[in-house]
Amino acid sequence: QLQLVESGGGLVQPGGSLRLSCAASGFTLAYYAIGWFRQAPGKEREGVSCISSNSISTNYADSVKDRFTISRDNAKNTVYLQMSSLKPEDTAVYYCAASMHSYCSASPRGYDYWGQGTQVTVSS
Repeated sequence: QLQLVESGGGLVQPGGSLRLSCAASGFTLAYYAIGWFRQAPGKEREGVSCISSNSISTNYADSVKDRFTISRDNAKNTVYLQMSSLKPEDTAVYYCAASMHSYCSASPRGYDYWGQGTQVTVSS
């Protein structure tokens, strides 16, 4: 069974950091582009970051650029999203998704497999 599982979410104060993990089972993440998306209550799902299958290309939303870093560890079949200098507006459910294409897609429709999401809350 193909599955993605996110972890690492939680409650953090503004200015703090979290590292989200996206672990795959049933398939090898190294062959897929991986995207991170987030969805806040009442808002549409938005792309946060993406890494191509060969890790050469990474993309970030303007709102998280210079604060978030995406990376992958193929030996662990896991992709990470390191989040720093967190702001209250980063509060959302964060999802990882895998695309059968090797390149990143800005649209959620470009992804074939999704995790269940992990809640990130930034609040004092």
